[in-house]
Amino acid sequence: MSEEDLEALDDEPPRKKWSGKKIVILAAAALLVLGGGGAAVMMLMGGEDHPAAEGEKHAEGAEHGENAPKAEKIEIIFIDLPDMVVNLNTGGRQPRYLRAKISLEVDRQSAKKAVEAQLPRVLDDFQVYLREMRLEDLNGSAGLYRLKEELLRRLNTTLAPVKVKDVLFREMLVQ
Repeated sequence: MSEEDLEALDDEPPRKKWSGKKIVILAAAALLVLGGGGAAVMMLMGGEDHPAAEGEKHAEGAEHGENAPKAEKIEIIFIDLPDMVVNLNTGGRQPRYLRAKISLEVDRQSAKKAVEAQLPRVLDDFQVYLREMRLEDLNGSAGLYRLKEELLRRLNTTLAPVKVKDVLFREMLVQ
């Protein structure tokens, strides 16, 4: 190469390279725009298929037959658990006790029967969890809310596929 060619190369602006980060960001933005557009089209068109509507007609006709499954009535049902008294984890200090009266809320008679059938397991789960609670864990409404949510999570795990809607404290006393 001659000196003139080298000077000509120096005069050209350097080409910018696309970094991998920029490519990924642009690709993600493009997918987001395309996905949003597709969702908007589905919402505007209703998103319903005609074969599903035909299936609904068949289901309506089946209700009048003898072998038609009956839909379970949805209602609010409360199940009172036996009173519980547990000793709290005090770390060797003076013993503390928790007395609780708890009710469970379900929305179907079949759920009530399932809870009653599994009641020993439910009480065991509650006892094991409550015995590990410390007095500090129960302080204030935030502590009570966390306890309620944890008991509900444990219940729904134990009773799956049955769903318990809520755990209600009728009484809670710490001594």
